[in-house]
Amino acid sequence: MFSPEELERYARHIVLAGIGGPGQQKLASARVLVIGAGGLGSPLIQYLAAAGVGHIGIVDDDTVSLSNLQRQVLHGTTDLGRAKIDSARDAVARLNPHVAVTGYQVRLDDANARDLVRGYDIIADGSDNFSTRYAVSDACYYERRPLVSAAVGTYDATLTTLRPFQTGADGRPNPTYRCLFPEAPPAGTVPACAEAGVLGALTGLVGAMMALEVIREITGFATGLTGKLLMMDLRDLRFETLGYSWDPANKLSGSGAAA
Repeated sequence: MFSPEELERYARHIVLAGIGGPGQQKLASARVLVIGAGGLGSPLIQYLAAAGVGHIGIVDDDTVSLSNLQRQVLHGTTDLGRAKIDSARDAVARLNPHVAVTGYQVRLDDANARDLVRGYDIIADGSDNFSTRYAVSDACYYERRPLVSAAVGTYDATLTTLRPFQTGADGRPNPTYRCLFPEAPPAGTVPACAEAGVLGALTGLVGAMMALEVIREITGFATGLTGKLLMMDLRDLRFETLGYSWDPANKLSGSGAAA
């Protein structure tokens, strides 16, 4: 049961067709793990907290630096030098004291990914490198957890949802992240943010869309992006959704899977 204060706080959700009281209860009961409290994680965490997601886990081993503040709006000037998980926890507490936060000041990798994702209902990956994305997506496959994954470039971004442990309407397995990106691009071909730059407002838009996709997955008010890749070009303000499917040769659920 929600308190009178919570009923007022979530009133615009509770009267919203497709969410309502039952949907808000689902949000309150949900456990969401966010990978990264940076450019994508900042707006993502803010909107999940505002929406009343009951428990948010945050994985980030970094500290707040001045160059982060152009886009990482969860943190402020007074947070410089602090662990991002601590700054994020304080920001959530200011925004919504009904949301519990667990911080993990570690770098997610193949060794710890499954232990991290196992305790959560849905994972949202806003990391900035392919090695983390593969580790997260592989762990979510083995632990049977839905994954919302996004990536940004200088003026472009992608967003998708992965449920490869389930089958689609056609009876075939849903695609894995490795169906979409079988191999990481060669080293040096994708410049880092520090080298190429990134439009700050772009990360805000994409992080908010990640939150929307997580909320859709929790409440079920609309069909998500499973098997679909949303591509965004913010230089021309162009959006395109492409379908992709299971690759029988993928390394997780296909013929290339380890025995």
